[in-house]
Amino acid sequence: MAFFFNNKHYITASILFSILFSLAMFDIMHIVAHEEKAAPTLFIFGDSAFDVGTNNFLMSRTKANFPYNGIDFNQSFPTGRFSNGLNTADQIARRFGYTKSPPPFLALEKLQYTFKHNILLGVNFASGGSGVLRYTGYKQSGEVVSLEKQVEQFELVCGNITEILGPEKATTFVSKALFLISVGSNDILDYTHGYSSVFQFGKEEHLAVLQHNYYLHIKKLYELGARKFGILSVPPIGCYPAATSTNEENCVKSLNEFAVAFYKATHALMQKLSSELGNFEYSLGNTYAMTTTMLKDPLAFGMKDTKSACCGFGRLNGWGPCVEAFHTNVCVNRTDYLFWDWFNPTEKASELVAKTLFEGGTEFVFPMNFSQLIN
Repeated sequence: MAFFFNNKHYITASILFSILFSLAMFDIMHIVAHEEKAAPTLFIFGDSAFDVGTNNFLMSRTKANFPYNGIDFNQSFPTGRFSNGLNTADQIARRFGYTKSPPPFLALEKLQYTFKHNILLGVNFASGGSGVLRYTGYKQSGEVVSLEKQVEQFELVCGNITEILGPEKATTFVSKALFLISVGSNDILDYTHGYSSVFQFGKEEHLAVLQHNYYLHIKKLYELGARKFGILSVPPIGCYPAATSTNEENCVKSLNEFAVAFYKATHALMQKLSSELGNFEYSLGNTYAMTTTMLKDPLAFGMKDTKSACCGFGRLNGWGPCVEAFHTNVCVNRTDYLFWDWFNPTEKASELVAKTLFEGGTEFVFPMNFSQLIN
């Protein structure tokens, strides 16, 4: 969730990041142009699970464009991903034959001379610390891009696609794209910590507010032409190091119960949308079930530590973010760990989630997995 850090010493990283993304576009275009079977264009929305650098361009305290983040990325460069390497958005993209997630909207926006061409290759709108509700994350992170704002950014992208392809071809193009969304964790955490603008409501009322807004955002995407949705629900955030490190190393039951309730409500929401909207198709990933499976039997997934964060400080490395300047600890064998930092998974864990999203049964991905959704 939130990474509290004064990033003034790393301003140049954002500039380098933009340059690297422009150079990396050739790599993405090469794969798209030469793949044996057509992969869907990806439009990606959500929070830190999917953020590949959006927050680098914001006045946000939730950033990851500094060491040790990205230690296993190309040349150990901290791109803004909340991971030691690739994150979940990247791992899903790789399953479709791409090298990684498409770049952030805010990075593409700065490259106006190639903007219209690059958006046809996909766009990532996700912002670490953000949520379903408009003001989620602001208390903790400062500036973030809410899901509502991300949808507005896509509307701008959609208008440009129409200008490029014409109305008929643009409609077909967008309908064949896959819309990935991972959101909800920060809404729950904000509510629990009393940061939410609607914190005076009870849990059931708050959940209803969340789902009503979620419904509006997804329906707006549908109205803009989206037809295929890959949705990730909330993982067991009560078992994340940020929670267990202050709870005698035990999972926080109330947080996990809220995560389960969010999944059930989202399940009902997807069925409602599917019944109301023609040609609406979805896969709902139960990341709660996926992660608890890893927690129960880590050795089956090649992991040795599913409690501690690989990078951080304090008990279980869960007392604060992964920031080299804070003299944090960082593990050597990162593939042994489920958690990279106090709120986010390692590259390996993200890869396992992506694999399950594509190959898992209905206990993990309902009513079909991502492979079936696209095929």
